[in-house]
Amino acid sequence: MSNTYRIIADLHTHTLASTHAYSSVTEMIRAAAEKGLYAIALTDHARTMPGSPREWYFSSLHELPLHYRGVMNLAGIEANVLDFEGHLDIEPRDIPRMDWVVASIHHLPLEGLQNPDVEKCTQLWLNVAKNPKVNVIAHSGDPVYAYDYEKVIPVFGENHKLVEINNHSFQVRKQNIPNCKAIALCCKKHGVPIVVDSDAHFETAVGEFSQALEMLSEIDFPEELILNASARRLDDYLAKYTGIFERRIY
Repeated sequence: MSNTYRIIADLHTHTLASTHAYSSVTEMIRAAAEKGLYAIALTDHARTMPGSPREWYFSSLHELPLHYRGVMNLAGIEANVLDFEGHLDIEPRDIPRMDWVVASIHHLPLEGLQNPDVEKCTQLWLNVAKNPKVNVIAHSGDPVYAYDYEKVIPVFGENHKLVEINNHSFQVRKQNIPNCKAIALCCKKHGVPIVVDSDAHFETAVGEFSQALEMLSEIDFPEELILNASARRLDDYLAKYTGIFERRIY
């Protein structure tokens, strides 16, 4: 089945500041402009990820213009969940500077995430849902950290968290794919908004959503629940939940 969705913003991407990605900020924004995107979020990894940027990187993101080459640029971070209490590795001093916060779990040797089970991971995400600064729950379909979707996803919706369908997972986290579909179906059932992101690590992947969109098309996912399929919906969310337009008017 072909899809008719048009995604206007890529809200989870990495630059060479993450050291396992390979394009500069300028190259990523240029790629977004060439793809006709309305916005891009630059979400390099927080400190726990090996090779992550040094501390002054995030404190200096205000140097980026809000608009460049016709694209709105969200200064963001991908924060690691550190433990089953839902703590994140974003530095407190950086929180007020962030336009966009993505929260995710990676396979890192973290003491706080040893011996995961569904009950622990369910509580983890319920705790993350209470964090007012988090915008996106990223690639949460990892079977190692499986959680109770029926219990958690409505709480994500109540707390204005956007559940990500990550196109990169269809390439590098294939064990997640069945859970990605289950998560999308649960979001559809409960009317919880999602975002579709590339998780690009090189400029050619910016705006590449085809595999994620094919899956959403197969389950007849409602376009109106895809936040980044509409510039108006994205702007409304940013104005209501991020303060970006007051913080970065230039």
